[in-house]
Amino acid sequence: MGRWRVFGLIVGAGLVADQVTKLYINSTMSLYQSIPVVQGLFNITYLRNKGAAFSFLANAVWRLPFFVAVTVAALLVIVVALRRLRDDQWLAQIALAMIFAGAVGNLIDRLRLGEVIDFLDVYWRSYHWPAFNLADSLICIGVALVAVDMLREERPPVS
Repeated sequence: MGRWRVFGLIVGAGLVADQVTKLYINSTMSLYQSIPVVQGLFNITYLRNKGAAFSFLANAVWRLPFFVAVTVAALLVIVVALRRLRDDQWLAQIALAMIFAGAVGNLIDRLRLGEVIDFLDVYWRSYHWPAFNLADSLICIGVALVAVDMLREERPPVS
């Protein structure tokens, strides 16, 4: 299967999963409502984030144009990087598709709502990781896979 077909399938599946879950949360829960899933560890909690990770730039007046511009630039870099990969770099191809899908998923929220819907709430006692969504998960997993691929490529020459 060609790299662009795999890319399209992963991006499509990631976007559908991200947007369907966000639409479901938005239509079935009230803002700030929380549903325990694993007591003391994980809740589904409906939140909205105007910023980036850890609410970075949430109160900046120019945040929306900034996030849109950065996302579009990142998407272009991903497409260029994908074109430059070798055919045998399947892990990097999958990783870039995951990052692309996550970036587009959050971009859709920003353009549609001016903020991102978050709902995955992981915590231990009173220590909460910032809430996130499937798009954020796709980006993080994709970045981790890129790192793994880079480490695999760093093999010393066989003598």
